[in-house]
Amino acid sequence: MTHRSHLSLAFAVLAFGLAAACAADTRFDTREHVVRMVEVADNLEHPWSLAFLPGGDMLITERPGRLRILRDGVLLADPVPGLPEIRAIRQGGLLDLAVHPEFEANRLLYWSYSADHGRGVTTHVARGRLENDALHDVEVLFIAEPASDGGRHFGSRLLFDRVGYLYITVGDRGEMERAQALDDHAGTTIRLHDDGRTPGDNPFTDRDDARPEIYTYGNRNAQGMALHPETGAVWQNEHGPRGGDEVNLIRPGVNYGWPVITHGIDYSGATIGEGITEKEGMAQPVHHWTPSIAPSGMAFYTGDRFPRWRGDLFVGALARTHVARLVMEGDRVVDEEPLFRELGQRIRDVRQGPDGYLWLLTDHRNGRLLRLEPAD
Repeated sequence: MTHRSHLSLAFAVLAFGLAAACAADTRFDTREHVVRMVEVADNLEHPWSLAFLPGGDMLITERPGRLRILRDGVLLADPVPGLPEIRAIRQGGLLDLAVHPEFEANRLLYWSYSADHGRGVTTHVARGRLENDALHDVEVLFIAEPASDGGRHFGSRLLFDRVGYLYITVGDRGEMERAQALDDHAGTTIRLHDDGRTPGDNPFTDRDDARPEIYTYGNRNAQGMALHPETGAVWQNEHGPRGGDEVNLIRPGVNYGWPVITHGIDYSGATIGEGITEKEGMAQPVHHWTPSIAPSGMAFYTGDRFPRWRGDLFVGALARTHVARLVMEGDRVVDEEPLFRELGQRIRDVRQGPDGYLWLLTDHRNGRLLRLEPAD
């Protein structure tokens, strides 16, 4: 039996046990499927990210600074030890998780978090070996420069592409003009080797006025990232202000326009930047939301549990408390369906599990891990 088969079997057994044990079981009618939502765990304090490990374990980050293990359907009481010092401030704390593509061989886990740096606080990315339910040989791979005051817009989604490059989103820290400065990590997507080195073919490595880690810029605060299942391209969503949340196809060296162009307005009602939505040399979003939904984690669905959803993009919404299902044709969004509004929960992360189910994290003081399975 292949590793993939072992992993799928382990999660299928886990899912069967959880279905029998969980009382919170809610049905939703959608356009394509009748869905059962099962509560797998609760009492999570502002969970931010979910990752699946070979053998069936799941990892969940809690923003105040705890990494939790879900094993055999039970949330272990003790957090994973070995994390570096974390500064949990407003939107910051322990944020995203990414499992190294060769995790079975090297046991490497990556995480993003906010921490003190110099006289401020900023986005950090570290990695360590997960062994015996503890982190070892922890090393910091990236620190967004310069640090600043305040607790907004850390970005912090992580993603490995098919080649093994690591992508990191860094928010503009609430200082919008920084997103157009190439000598500043704020408002960018970062691309690194898995050990933190800068790839030689990054788009700005030959410029003295730019930080070589930058892959894209003009991004406000990207909190969702996913690989297209067919092309392997990196897709991303980012928060707008009042309106102008975006879904973007990420390409090297592209300026995504923030804050010069935007489909949104300031929270005061004032215009932002040049008060326009298009400008030569700046990319247009593939899709945008006005009014804002506050997009967060997202995933392309490729499984067999929901065959009529295959190829669709699912985006968690914090402000509108739903999951947005985007119907794709190539690189275009051709339809949208809001799901699970009746739940009334802020959806922080959306992941497809090895079991083919969709998994959600709700962002609350008593956050929940939910599994979506077919009821039809």
